[in-house]
Amino acid sequence: MSTVPVPRRRIGQSELEASVFALGSWHIYDRMHFEDAVELVRMAVDRGITLFDVGVYGVPGGPPAFTDVLFSAIVRAAGLSRDDFLLSEKLWLEGWDPRAGFRPQLERALIRVGTEHADLVILGDLRRDDVALRDLVQDLGALREAGLIRAWGVNNWSAANVRALLDLAAEDGLPGPDIAQLKYNVSRRSIPDGEPFAELWRRGLSMQASDVLEGGYLAGKQRTEREVGRDPGGIRQRIIDDVPAFVALAAELEASPAQLAIAFSLTHPATANTLFGASSVAQLEANLASLELLERVGADTIRDRVAPFWADRGLVDPEGP
Repeated sequence: MSTVPVPRRRIGQSELEASVFALGSWHIYDRMHFEDAVELVRMAVDRGITLFDVGVYGVPGGPPAFTDVLFSAIVRAAGLSRDDFLLSEKLWLEGWDPRAGFRPQLERALIRVGTEHADLVILGDLRRDDVALRDLVQDLGALREAGLIRAWGVNNWSAANVRALLDLAAEDGLPGPDIAQLKYNVSRRSIPDGEPFAELWRRGLSMQASDVLEGGYLAGKQRTEREVGRDPGGIRQRIIDDVPAFVALAAELEASPAQLAIAFSLTHPATANTLFGASSVAQLEANLASLELLERVGADTIRDRVAPFWADRGLVDPEGP
């Protein structure tokens, strides 16, 4: 068992200080025995994880999704109070109401998860062009004023659009985005490590690193039955081909490939936290040991050693989606 305490970092310019690990919920609790999920969440809090990412992942026409509803019951069964954790919710642009904004969507999500406010909300991918960014900034400012949220961020938005949000918020005297959730792993570095986002990091924006295990491939798998996220740059096969060498490097560093992948995500100076899922206590314990690797080997050495696995260099626009 890792004995390194889980550190906390501030999220952007907000008042929120969260653990450097955020435990994701992407359909995970649906697949677990309830008692195992309770043990997992209880142990996560006991080990210092304070941030839980929970979203409503059902889509019209798709199968029903209950992972967030289950999270509500898991928290109660684990004996946790609302002050024991920070809740990160997702808000979807597809559900934006031009008259009522995000409030109806957020209130429905909070009912499902059994709480009265979200500490952080993350706006999903920007896939429509009929929503004025100023309307979003003002609506989120009103939700914060009403005590329904404490901070907000975006998921996989371009640097130009994030910059526009920050500028509009500054003009209107409202809180802007504090965090950008971006794909960031040893193979996908072009966007977080590129100059357009470097400017935003300098302005105080934080990063939430996601897809750090590339759907399990960077945990050492060369095949998976799970749904894996988008493949910007078309580099997935290169990542799969690199798995044996990545596993060998992890072994040389006396770590698992998952620990090396997670440790790498923490080496970026803008990383406020790394988002990953775990479906067992043993998996969570193994992931926490990435902190020992980071402490033992050092950020500079890890970044140097994994450099050969940077696969999207020159293939993905650093500006972002």
